[in-house]
Amino acid sequence: MNEPKTVTLYTTLGEIGIELYWHIAPRTCQNFYELSKRGYYDNVIFHRVIQNFMIQGGDPTGTGRGGESIYGGKFADEISKELKHTGAGILSMANSGKNTNGSQFFITLAPTPHLDGKHTVFGRVYKGIGVVNSIGSVATDSSDRPREKVAILRTKTSSLVE
Repeated sequence: MNEPKTVTLYTTLGEIGIELYWHIAPRTCQNFYELSKRGYYDNVIFHRVIQNFMIQGGDPTGTGRGGESIYGGKFADEISKELKHTGAGILSMANSGKNTNGSQFFITLAPTPHLDGKHTVFGRVYKGIGVVNSIGSVATDSSDRPREKVAILRTKTSSLVE
């Protein structure tokens, strides 16, 4: 992989450009990139939004309990001591415990050091942090679900950082 591969999420609130950390989490990046390329995330909602914490999406059922990886189920963590949840714009895999990665991901809205060592960090927002913050500010219900639909309309994969 000579050129960095990126993903752009076109959401109901604008574009989010994502740089992937292929050199540290290659299987996780491949999963996210391929799911994006296949249109898996198209019209998928951000089903969980917690102000000053994170926005979560990637579950085609919209429930927070669905989604599958390109590997046919769950796959192992690629946790690195090098990458941490240091601030807003960190892309990480959502999971339900060790080695339970599927299709769900989250983007941080603030430092979340308590997640270090528990979730695979595999990228960062390089464009559109204002969009991420806007999604992070939407009104939610008592279950942290946005009251109004906030979704990924489509994705675009690219070989170069724009």
